[in-house]
Amino acid sequence: MSSLSLKIVKLLTKKKLTLSFAESCTGGLLASSITSISGSSKVFNMGFVTYSNNAKIKLLKVPEKTIAKYGAVSHETCLSMVKNLSKISKSNISISITGVAGPNGGTKEKPIGLVYIGLKKGSKIIIKKNLFKSKNRISIQKATVKQVLKMILNIL
Repeated sequence: MSSLSLKIVKLLTKKKLTLSFAESCTGGLLASSITSISGSSKVFNMGFVTYSNNAKIKLLKVPEKTIAKYGAVSHETCLSMVKNLSKISKSNISISITGVAGPNGGTKEKPIGLVYIGLKKGSKIIIKKNLFKSKNRISIQKATVKQVLKMILNIL
């Protein structure tokens, strides 16, 4: 992951762009992957770990009715997270992550490994639904971070 993170920090620095994250199931692992790179302070603006529904509602202004209707792990919640993070952070690129990292908490509708990733750059918004096959929590978290880093590189 560090080579991807290094590439991203270098590209963002060169293009004078900033980055912000709102993480749930990755618990700050994405922010850590970027802030472990020297010089990341020039490009990394802020990171929220909005693990609870309350944090999503209070910090990211995700409407309670969105979580009540669709759940915390949903396209709709991920979209609300990334849109509101973008407003709060004023970063060029905003990322939101919400998912089920396991090993517990999965359902038939929302199995372990289901992760939504939101990316907003300018007016462009991508919400990607992922289903990581591992049942191992840290593997799902690492796979999510790797997927996000690839998405960021693709948009740069």
